[in-house]
Amino acid sequence: MQYFRSRRDFLFQSCGGISGLALAWLLDQDRLLAGTCDSNSAISGPLAPRKPHFKPRATRVISLFMSGGVSHVDTFDPKPSLAKYAGTPLTGKGDIIVRQGNPGPLMPSPFRFSKYGQSGLDVSEIFPNIGSKADEIALLRSVYGQSNDHVQAHYELSTGMIRMGYPSLGSWVTYGLGSENQNLPGFVVIYDAHGGPFGGPVNWSAGFMPAAYQGTVFRASDVPIVDLKPPASVTPEEQRSRLDLLMKLNEMDAAKYPGNTELAARISSYELAYRMQACAPEAVDISSESQAVKKLYGLDDAKTEPFGRQCLMARRLVERGVRFVQLYHGGLGIQNVDTWDAHENVEDNHRRHGYEVDRPIAGLLTDLKQSGLLDSTLVIWHCEFGRMPISQRGLGRDHNPGAMSMWMAGAGIEGGQVIGSSDEFGYKAQEQPIPVHDVHATILYLLGMDHTKLTYRFNGRDMRLTDVYGNLIPQIARAGERKTA
Repeated sequence: MQYFRSRRDFLFQSCGGISGLALAWLLDQDRLLAGTCDSNSAISGPLAPRKPHFKPRATRVISLFMSGGVSHVDTFDPKPSLAKYAGTPLTGKGDIIVRQGNPGPLMPSPFRFSKYGQSGLDVSEIFPNIGSKADEIALLRSVYGQSNDHVQAHYELSTGMIRMGYPSLGSWVTYGLGSENQNLPGFVVIYDAHGGPFGGPVNWSAGFMPAAYQGTVFRASDVPIVDLKPPASVTPEEQRSRLDLLMKLNEMDAAKYPGNTELAARISSYELAYRMQACAPEAVDISSESQAVKKLYGLDDAKTEPFGRQCLMARRLVERGVRFVQLYHGGLGIQNVDTWDAHENVEDNHRRHGYEVDRPIAGLLTDLKQSGLLDSTLVIWHCEFGRMPISQRGLGRDHNPGAMSMWMAGAGIEGGQVIGSSDEFGYKAQEQPIPVHDVHATILYLLGMDHTKLTYRFNGRDMRLTDVYGNLIPQIARAGERKTA
């Protein structure tokens, strides 16, 4: 029998029980109850698996974000007219808006294009290994955005909006589907060793959603997760005791301020971090991989090793049930050098960065296919905007949101197809223009979610990733249909 030392002690413990029930109810309302260390736990939580709206073609996503703006006319969208009219002004397109300096003349690509695969897909010489996967990728040549500013364009590709404060694509996906492993985050971000991308953490923010759905940053280094291990002086028993005390204090605060989703999310994140201490180190430890696999990803080359490590970590994470993994290549170390932002010399910039990612990306696609994961994994390659067909500072190219190329693979998508096209110079999307909202709607569709039904109530409105827009890209959404431009 339990004896209470005083009336105050009796009241404290009684209220603690009531506040605990209240907290449990609040957590359940926001789907924030922490699960157990069992990855298949049936306990409801922020990352507990949830049923999609309909049968999905993919259950996980790997996003390959090339930060800085890849030139589409130098990689996946060859334009013979640039060579034909080289040195002449770009005319007939209205006012030419550039980000920096005055518009230069039309400039041909310094790279040679070759046809790859049975589909004969045209790919630049800087991507020979990706070119070898031509029959597995669906290339979109008519995507366009709203801003020629790096930060705003990053936000649009990441959140659907050019303004701050909105949930990222990865947050929407984990909010809608949860994760298949309760011991790891549902949304992981691994960025370039040179630094984070333009716009920073807003790119993986949960916006107005509970913080539990924001991306968790891993580093592509020997210590991928910062501060994961407790100090050597703290025993597991002491750590558990501290978490229990913190839980009790948070219960009291939750009873005092009901509806505080930030607090509920924080409680859940403490428990997830505790479980990650046992599970995450193994998930990101690539030392157990064979030498053949490491070579496949380019880990035997100092120039390809950094992004190869990111790609290999991504494969290990998705095979362990992480729902959304976003890799950034191009970090704000030395701007215009460490990113794809080729204002000075597009040939030097793109040849360098193309070499860094070409082999790792092809290795990722090969590995996913060999392991049987590609059919249920959507792989997306993209950037924030394309680049101008005219020259800048002699050999560089300025920002161009009017047209960009991206590609998708896996998820039952028919490869070897080209969707849409830009004009003869690559200045604007022309045939089947595809706004970013359409891209996001299609990604959600492949994951089994109707973008019009995936909503979150905020400020009296049912908010959506696609706002009030968004149409499916038919060649991607309808499996087996093929249209080559």
